[in-house]
Amino acid sequence: MASNGPAKACIVDKVNQFLAELKNPRTDFEERLFALKFLLHFVGDLHQPLHTADNHDRGGNGVKVSSGSKVLALHHLWDTEFVRALARKPAVLSQVLLMQITPAQAAGWRTGAPEDWAWEGFAIAQEHVYSDPPLSAGETQQLDRAYVERAKADVALQLSRAGVRLAHLLNQTLK
Repeated sequence: MASNGPAKACIVDKVNQFLAELKNPRTDFEERLFALKFLLHFVGDLHQPLHTADNHDRGGNGVKVSSGSKVLALHHLWDTEFVRALARKPAVLSQVLLMQITPAQAAGWRTGAPEDWAWEGFAIAQEHVYSDPPLSAGETQQLDRAYVERAKADVALQLSRAGVRLAHLLNQTLK
């Protein structure tokens, strides 16, 4: 069972293993439910750029940034604060994002595999998260408005991609 696998297994491998378990009708109900829960979590994680990049800063947790009056870990900003900046309520955010997804985008996002999605997140981390201004562990760094706006756009895009891809995976797996 995927849940009994190595603790430090690659997230892409775990997504594929949990998908196989969920698809297999011989997998007992409790394990299938467990697989579903992990898929929900891991597909989301694959789309958070700091979960797919290694800048030797513990996924952005070692980088302290200020984007206003608070000093926070870069990872927390991307995991939580930039999402909240899009909409405070998850139901509102999901509706806003759903209305912005075109059929062509959805069709394009349904292609590829978890490994491709991880590389996509890695590229965003390299090009947007860490590049301008260059961010690294050390002194607290100030994020400017342009960075915050670009980050919010990236977060909205990645949340939309994750939702479309998760729905597609579940539809294909559970038919």
